[in-house]
Amino acid sequence: MALQQYIRLDDALCAYVRNHRSGAGDPVFRELREETMRLGAVAEMMIPEEEAALLSILVGAMRVERAIEVGSFTGASGLAIARGLTEGGKLLSLDRSEEWTRIARGFWQRAGVDDRIELRLGPALQSLEALEAGLFFDFAFLDADKTGYDAYYEAHLPRMRPGGVLVFDNMLRGGRVLARALENDPDTKAVARLNEKLREDSRIEGVLLPIADGIYLCRKKKEGGGPLPDRN
Repeated sequence: MALQQYIRLDDALCAYVRNHRSGAGDPVFRELREETMRLGAVAEMMIPEEEAALLSILVGAMRVERAIEVGSFTGASGLAIARGLTEGGKLLSLDRSEEWTRIARGFWQRAGVDDRIELRLGPALQSLEALEAGLFFDFAFLDADKTGYDAYYEAHLPRMRPGGVLVFDNMLRGGRVLARALENDPDTKAVARLNEKLREDSRIEGVLLPIADGIYLCRKKKEGGGPLPDRN
């Protein structure tokens, strides 16, 4: 008999979880959410409060100096990551929307973290391929087009320091990863394939966590025990 080592979250319990975290009631995040909601249906792309708190804690615990994200949207993940950076740390944020990132810039400034974030607009894969030689990252957050996830992963991994952490968002796709036929859902099909790939990938250690819409947390393995790449 299998042990049920999980709990089902209804709306009330989910609200309880969100309210029992550090920074609950943060006015900047609350106002950012309200501003994002006015965009309509696309507002669902904003990460929830508990996921933002987790990102900040991970980045802070790792003493991250250099971070990167693909998918800025209106700035919630960038805000969370930037708040966790060590002194002098920097986040490189990649997106292609001037409209959405205009909101992000405003809230990063209000939160006092805009000096820690460099925003680059354009197709993410092109931006990744154009990164400066010798630039490595301690932490990466990917929350963009799902069909591009695998390509982003392969572009990121050589840029990650050994021991560096990558976090993929929306890796459960509302439970649709369990569907048998995904031919008409290319985003979920891409995510399901990547979940399988990450499980078997010997270059990383990974775990799929049922937080928000599912996050895959990956740690790049050390490569032969040699010296860490320069952080410049």
